[in-house]
Amino acid sequence: MTIKPWFPTLIYEARLERGGDTSLRRALLEDSYKVRAHDRAGRRWCEKNYPAGYTSYASLSHLHRTFSTFMDLEKKIRPHVLRFARRLDMNLGSGKLQMTDCWVSVMSRHAAHSLHLHPLSVVSGTFYLAAPRGCSRLRFEDPRLDKTMGAPPKKADCRAENRQQVFYDVEPGKLILFESWLRHEVAPNPTRGDRVSVSFNYDWV
Repeated sequence: MTIKPWFPTLIYEARLERGGDTSLRRALLEDSYKVRAHDRAGRRWCEKNYPAGYTSYASLSHLHRTFSTFMDLEKKIRPHVLRFARRLDMNLGSGKLQMTDCWVSVMSRHAAHSLHLHPLSVVSGTFYLAAPRGCSRLRFEDPRLDKTMGAPPKKADCRAENRQQVFYDVEPGKLILFESWLRHEVAPNPTRGDRVSVSFNYDWV
């Protein structure tokens, strides 16, 4: 008998900071609050669409082109994206993976990201700037879940490859990459501190 695990879903996790140097992260955190303070249009959008939180996604989503700190972050992220692409055996041909979107999210208490994906992009990810102890984790969902009608539930102690959801703990300095079609969400932040992150998309251009 032969059983093989076809069609795996890969998620990349790494730390960007080396030697305990947190200077870039601290600068990014400071600039993230500056972006929020000056982004009136974004704050108005969030009042209607993102209660208890702030995101520059709908207003300032190209921070890697306008702020030197976010430019520096892109330079640090790029090698990881290329490493992930090689692990996925992506054939880029004459094209390349390029960061096309980059935005800030500040999740105050009770703010949440509902289940979603990033259509038309190739690789997406998040770099965490602040993550209070006990804040919400990042949840990924099995992309086949909507096709398992009539299937029995999984055992509580099922093997990792048979799970239908997985949670990633978040902490400052952590980078998480995933293919953009993978659905994910963040439950409401139960802490009083801000959960702050920089998210981004890479497209094939």
